[in-house]
Amino acid sequence: MISIRKRSDFLAANAASRVATPGFVLLVRGRNDGDPAMRLGITVTKKIGNAVVRNRMKRRFRELARAVIGPEGVPGSDHVLIGRAGGVERDFSTLKAELAHALTRVRS
Repeated sequence: MISIRKRSDFLAANAASRVATPGFVLLVRGRNDGDPAMRLGITVTKKIGNAVVRNRMKRRFRELARAVIGPEGVPGSDHVLIGRAGGVERDFSTLKAELAHALTRVRS
């Protein structure tokens, strides 16, 4: 999975489909450029906590992406995970189930 690095790509994804869960917000935007590769962006703001907490949350999101978005993601789309305050304390299996449910909601 390719990482999203440019701010303009994050801003474009902000106008896309959005599903909010207690641990994160998922944004999915189809790129319509003919490339079937999925891209991933992760955002965790300073409101969530200090650098240790934010980095821990980003590591958990990267692992979630490998486990769920890799096999079940929307091909040719940008997937952006935005961390929410309760996300770092949530059980990993709960986050995994929420992400799978969010992806099914985006597809329909």
